[in-house]
Amino acid sequence: MNAYIYMQNGTFLTAKAFGAHGECAGEMVFNTSLTGYQEIISDPSYAGQFIVFTMPEIGIVGTNDNDMESVKIHASGILVRSFNDKASNFRSQKSLSKFFEEQGKFGVYDIDTRFLTKMLRDEGAMMCYISTQINDKDELKRRLEKAGSIADTNYVAIVSAKDEYSHKKAAWDKEIMSYKPLKSIGKRVAVLDFGVKQNILNELCEVGLEVDVYPHDTKAETLIQKFKNSEINGVFLSNGPGEPKNLVSEIAEIKKLIDARVPIFGICLGHQLLSNAFGYPTYKLKFGQHGANHPVLNLQTQRVEITAQNHNYNVPEEIAQIAEITHRNLFDDTIEGVRYKDYPIFSVQHHPEASGGPNESKYIFAEFLKIL
Repeated sequence: MNAYIYMQNGTFLTAKAFGAHGECAGEMVFNTSLTGYQEIISDPSYAGQFIVFTMPEIGIVGTNDNDMESVKIHASGILVRSFNDKASNFRSQKSLSKFFEEQGKFGVYDIDTRFLTKMLRDEGAMMCYISTQINDKDELKRRLEKAGSIADTNYVAIVSAKDEYSHKKAAWDKEIMSYKPLKSIGKRVAVLDFGVKQNILNELCEVGLEVDVYPHDTKAETLIQKFKNSEINGVFLSNGPGEPKNLVSEIAEIKKLIDARVPIFGICLGHQLLSNAFGYPTYKLKFGQHGANHPVLNLQTQRVEITAQNHNYNVPEEIAQIAEITHRNLFDDTIEGVRYKDYPIFSVQHHPEASGGPNESKYIFAEFLKIL
């Protein structure tokens, strides 16, 4: 079937589509990862976004239940150069098109992704409207204007868990082709779920932490009381989608956790929310950082780590007034990690669980143990 694309800058394109029929608005960003497309597509942080893959061949390893980062596709859709519907991988359980069709989503292919990537690089991430049913440019423009900006929707409330639950799986073991069971060291953390990736939970368990996941709107008083009663040893703030400054109530609750001196570790959105809670507002990058090949300098060890990234927002340089900067991105020199002075709190912008991606930053989860 055909797909019709209208961009915020007036660009109108026609391509092919796979999966289900449909239409929706979303913010278009590009991702430079060479592997892990299923993990990327199912990452809740991509809610409200269309992902342009710079890797030209997508679909070649199919999909399987073990590689899901959440229960479903949260991205608005994907755009790829060459779509392969015939999987060639022993772990594949279904094709990518079947996967999309079952979830009521569609992907776009047979399109020049280099053109789209260059446009986004030069002009910045932008809203678009894509439909497999409407081919009229003016109508697509009208629907895009009506849809508004990605910042207008609280996607965290959509992707967060509705009820508390415990997570007991550790990291993937390629020898047994399964996830390892939790081997507890007797410490427990509460995860505030803003759109958490499953592999973050796995890596917390991998270092021996017992993990309880709480909805995004859990009151700080609940967690502070659990901390005082030694029911938990710290709090983890997860990744997630959308504009961090819009999460006013979540930021207010994090301020209470800070004041109570609860040990806190944050990744991605959690990192950004901490900055806002300390009084240093985040800002939006031109086209964000999305990929599994971004070099980050660890300023404490002077080692370069290849990292996975997925964010459109960043913490400001002024945060150095209250925090030690521990990591920097070598692509654009933006802040990638901080440790707050006089508080048992630290956070990173990149994804040390890196699913899919490199494993060079997994030591950060062990760092969390040191402040518990």
